[in-house]
Amino acid sequence: MSWPAGILLFLATVAFMEGFAYVMHRWVMHGPGWFLHESHHRERPEKGVGARFEWNDLYGVIFAIPSIVLLLGGVQLGWWPGFAWIGAGIAAYGAIYFGFHDVIVHERVRTRYLPKSRYMKRIVQAHRLHHAVGTKEGTVSFGFLVAPRPDALKAELKRRGRAGMREPRAAKTGAFAED
Repeated sequence: MSWPAGILLFLATVAFMEGFAYVMHRWVMHGPGWFLHESHHRERPEKGVGARFEWNDLYGVIFAIPSIVLLLGGVQLGWWPGFAWIGAGIAAYGAIYFGFHDVIVHERVRTRYLPKSRYMKRIVQAHRLHHAVGTKEGTVSFGFLVAPRPDALKAELKRRGRAGMREPRAAKTGAFAED
């Protein structure tokens, strides 16, 4: 397979993965796979194993398996070389997802990065609005790299009567309670 064709296949796979991730997040993770994903919608403890890992992390392992198999087959086992490019595209999407979702949004790896571009602010805010709901139903914004405008998401949450909405952190901690 030529390099240009391989790179095109790689980029198409990365783009396809956003749609695949949306479907998996919307109808699997917030459906029959909620038993794993629920851990991601709960408050994280400050110490212990739960502070670093959650059951939802198993989805990363599950989604890495096809990438590993395709890379192995395309590079070592004599399968069609395009499989290696597809496997690499899946792995690249996983790396982008990790950087965006786990590092930037949820700050599971501390950095000093602050979103400045309109695009980054939009997808970070959309994902945070997704987490404003702590239940399986009633959530908004299931994509990771493509997201609706935050004002549209807020309007949708309001239209749904704010069902399942979390209590603001300040209300839980009493940080803004009157003395």
